[in-house]
This record gives sequence, C-alpha cells and structure tokens, in this order.
Amino acid sequence: MAIHYSDTARPEAAAVVALYRTVNWSSADKPAALHAALMSSHSLVTAWDDELLVGLGNAISDGHLVVYFPHLVVHPEYQGQGIGTQIVGRMKQRYRGFHQQVLVADGRAVEFYQRLGFTRAGATEPLWIFDGHEHD
Repeated sequence: MAIHYSDTARPEAAAVVALYRTVNWSSADKPAALHAALMSSHSLVTAWDDELLVGLGNAISDGHLVVYFPHLVVHPEYQGQGIGTQIVGRMKQRYRGFHQQVLVADGRAVEFYQRLGFTRAGATEPLWIFDGHEHD
C-alpha cells in the first residue's frame, strides 16, 4: 500500500463525510457545512490510498502569526501507519516560524500530539460551545 498526500486535492463531499463517519465525528451530520468548511480552510492536506480518501488535516490561519489545526482524521483501518504524523508534519512545515500553532486534543490524541512537539499551553483551559456528542 502506497499512501500519497496532496496539498491541492479537493475531495468530494461524499468522500469527506464517509471518512468522518468512520471515526464517528458528529460534524458528518452536517455534510454541507463540513465540506464547505474544509474547502474554505487556509490549507488542507489529504491522504489517499489510490482513490480512497483515508486521512486529512486542515488549518485555519491569519496567514502570518497564528494557525489553528481543527481537524486531523485518519480512517481507523489506516491508523498506526504514520499517516497522521505525515499530515501534521506537512502542516508544521508549512506554518513553521508562526508565533502560535494551536490545537485542541483529548483522550489518546493528547499523547500523539505531544510526541509531535506540541505542549500544554501554560495554564490555559480550552473553552467552547460544541454542537456534537463525541466529547461527552
């Protein structure tokens, strides 16, 4: 299996929703908004096994100082193969030198991101208004 990555591919909505459903993310319940959000991102990195979308990560940024990485999704059957690490690495490379590279993580994702160089942001607490269910 040879995974290929793209910084320019724009996956169709059906492929995005199918990927998000594999990880039970509630944003898949808003398919039009999910697809529009990803297509409007400052950057989007996708991972493909031939024509199958198996992973993606996106960034929202002011383009100069701050970048926020809201989504990193890897199909469960492809997890543990370095795909998420490759996607994050591409994002970190693109935004190297930015004053802040920010993300929110929970569960086992915290350890994953720590291995990639992210650290707890001082004494900050993440706050949100969330219309999903997977973080209950």
